[in-house]
Amino acid sequence: MSEPNSLEAVMAQLAEAAKADAESHLSSRQRRARTVARLAAVQALYQMELAGEGVETVIAEFGRHRFDGDIDGLTLAEADEAWFADLLRGVVGGQAAIDAAIRTRLAEGWRLERLDSTLRALLRAGTWELRERPEAPREVVINEYVELAKAFFDEAEAKFVNAALDGVARDARD
Repeated sequence: MSEPNSLEAVMAQLAEAAKADAESHLSSRQRRARTVARLAAVQALYQMELAGEGVETVIAEFGRHRFDGDIDGLTLAEADEAWFADLLRGVVGGQAAIDAAIRTRLAEGWRLERLDSTLRALLRAGTWELRERPEAPREVVINEYVELAKAFFDEAEAKFVNAALDGVARDARD
């Protein structure tokens, strides 16, 4: 079993992958802003689930306090705050359909509730993007959430995120 990667290592890997990604219409700064927004969204979804806070409360909190800080040297001020807010509102507003899409990709006998809260947040955010943001290329979305999974989990969970989001993408975009 491998150890999770540091956020710094994950961000470096994503920056390298971004040089050749399909979101080429975005500048490197804009791509990084989306990556940081995705990370912040996963953290916000996790926080909302554990603390029971509402989406607008969390968006406001991140705007007032979190985007001025950093995590393991990663400056959250770089985040695309509009993408972050749209992602959170979209996941919360469409959670029933998002969860249903994820459930179809779980092994028989597995329930979404059995998954770790961070894993659920990763899958919900990625599923929302794959279903609702066709301008975000499937490969980019899947790769970003797989790499973010590597910051929190070992290789097995990252592979699970990859397989689940790939299946969701086929369901949503094919």
